[in-house]
Amino acid sequence: MANSGIQLLGFFLSLIGIVGLIIGTVLPQWKMSAYIGDNIITAVAMYQGLWMSCAFQSTGQLQCKIYDSILQLDSSLQATRALMIVGIIVSIAGLGVACMGMKCTTCAGSDKLRKSRIAMTGGIILLVGGLCAIVACSWFAHNVIRAFYNPYTPVNTKFEFGAAIFIAWGGSLLDVLGGAMLAASCPRKKHVSKYPTMSGSRSGPPSSTKEYV
Repeated sequence: MANSGIQLLGFFLSLIGIVGLIIGTVLPQWKMSAYIGDNIITAVAMYQGLWMSCAFQSTGQLQCKIYDSILQLDSSLQATRALMIVGIIVSIAGLGVACMGMKCTTCAGSDKLRKSRIAMTGGIILLVGGLCAIVACSWFAHNVIRAFYNPYTPVNTKFEFGAAIFIAWGGSLLDVLGGAMLAASCPRKKHVSKYPTMSGSRSGPPSSTKEYV
């Protein structure tokens, strides 16, 4: 029962993590303009994401523009895109494999050991997907920090972390945690002793009913 509970908890954590990864990937708030010094601009906030850039005007109007060409983007942004997409696809595949091996499902027959191994395989795949997303978020964050502290970066082009990168970070961590729970749910084989039990040998030979004179 405890093993089944760990599998369910890992499954739902991974599911929430994948939803967080998808939401974080789609949102444009991966980095937002940092208002430091005498930075005075007309827009209240400027956001840049993996797919588009947005400007929130002081009048309350939000204008977004999708990036025109992939080849014109920075190589780090392209790599972040690719890693996030790979992480989402691999995590969804791992969740499907883990679902087939969970004890509460009827897939993959009734062999408990085989189902547990399938669930463990799904957990390992989820771990790989979550790690891809963590690498993507950390790489993007590193570039933002490096550009922020670069003295040659103009003040009006400095950015700081937005909400979407934190959502993606949280989703990837939940994905890794759920995958670890599923990967650790495989039961160990029972150790079978190669020596026979001593219960039969302890009993002595049957007593004889013959009487000697």
